[in-house]
Amino acid sequence: MDELLCISQAQSQAVSDVFATMLTTVSVFFILVTFPFTAWICIKVVQEYERAVIFRLGRVVKGQAKGPGQGQGSAASEPCDDFTDLDLTHCLLGTSLYVRLLLYTRSNPRCGRELSHQHPSSEPLFNLSRPTAFVIHGYRPTGAAPVWIDLLVRLLAEQEDLNVIVVDWNRGAANLNYFIAVANTGHAAHNLTAFIVNMQEEGASLDAVHLIGVSLGAHLAGFVGANLKGKIGRITGLDPAGPMFTSATEAERLDPSDAMFVDVLHTDMDSFGLNGAHGHIDYYANGGADQPGCPKTIFSGKSYFVCDHQRSVFLFLCSLNRTCSLTGYPCASYSDFLDGRCLQCEAFKPAPCPVLGYDVSRWKDTLLGLGQTKAFFSTTATLPYRKASYRVDMVTWNQYLRWGAVYIRLYNGRNFTETRIDHKPFRFEQYTTTRLLAQFDEDVHPVQKVSMRIAIGNVMGPRYKIRLLRIRLIPLDRPERPALCRYDIIMEENMDVMFRPLPCDAHL
Repeated sequence: MDELLCISQAQSQAVSDVFATMLTTVSVFFILVTFPFTAWICIKVVQEYERAVIFRLGRVVKGQAKGPGQGQGSAASEPCDDFTDLDLTHCLLGTSLYVRLLLYTRSNPRCGRELSHQHPSSEPLFNLSRPTAFVIHGYRPTGAAPVWIDLLVRLLAEQEDLNVIVVDWNRGAANLNYFIAVANTGHAAHNLTAFIVNMQEEGASLDAVHLIGVSLGAHLAGFVGANLKGKIGRITGLDPAGPMFTSATEAERLDPSDAMFVDVLHTDMDSFGLNGAHGHIDYYANGGADQPGCPKTIFSGKSYFVCDHQRSVFLFLCSLNRTCSLTGYPCASYSDFLDGRCLQCEAFKPAPCPVLGYDVSRWKDTLLGLGQTKAFFSTTATLPYRKASYRVDMVTWNQYLRWGAVYIRLYNGRNFTETRIDHKPFRFEQYTTTRLLAQFDEDVHPVQKVSMRIAIGNVMGPRYKIRLLRIRLIPLDRPERPALCRYDIIMEENMDVMFRPLPCDAHL
């Protein structure tokens, strides 16, 4: 009987093993058959999202640039050198590292010229006496050219007369195996370092070199800077990649010692981006993680995988347009910023708070003296991303302490904009100023009426009155506009009160 039981158990185990093997085989077969199609769908989704945002950005900056190689250079008879455009097959099979350097200037903003690594000055359009900006892309799991490069090249060339060099390491970055792309960053950095050394030997100045690295490209830029002993003029890191770098030492990632000035923008620290501070100034858009307008779950929309991470590129692009200026407020934390504790920027006076993007170099000397600075700002969900920000000061007369959120609506006679300051309850105490940061999605001007409500949350009990000796709204982004005030207002809890603001008395 025992032998029969053992045989029965052995047969059951054999059947289970066979079934498990069959299930595994079927699963592997299903993955192999469906993966190319699924990957193709994902690639198309990502590309359509990128194109949609770039199209809107192109409209914001009054005209979209044609891509590298899609237009005519200064010499129409010469062919353009295009960015390496790969496909899913290359990503599946993997690519060997090959770095190409494509030059764009004001003379050829739409037609790249591939540079010689050994003899940079052999290209007549490459003027080594000008500043040079290198654009370094990151991991390319789709193999396609980044759609934002075209617009970035044109906008950089419009800022000043400089050389813009696209570092095309798509052969090396295009691979479904992210770890291989990470390993290739060091090799690509040595390649680019050698080119910059050749530039220097032919007359270029290292302090006139600006490396702009996106995601994995930010660390690649850092490696180049470290190879050159931190003598590069500037490195801009746009949401430096987080995977494989969260536990890295300073020598293994971007850090402030990699250049004379390092500025970093964070938009996806909780996923594809890197947490922490890694520059002389680190900007944290909306706290540096989830961005407004981006899906929160995989079921929410097609941009779930890339939206937060790529917002860094789109914010930088937007900052190159003078009508899209974004101000960062140095602060210890995002919560302190939202509480209105960091709005005066005393360390930078008489200059204003530092702006995000290309023009932050105007604050370089002050920032270097401060060490490492964290700066925070909030954006809207859509272009041009800029919020209209006000500092709101309210002086309370009431004898008894009250807590509550604040709702404000501004009217200009035709339109209105509103905001809810409810991330925490605020304290209203007798003869004490309650300071808030009010941020609106639209800039309505001139402000003719203001509607305000203090929401206590006690909807069942009696409604207490709150007497405010003064309400003052100070435009933060428009210092030329006057501060607006209203004096001696009685508000009923959870009820809207509308009033006409007046220019504040100069002595108050």
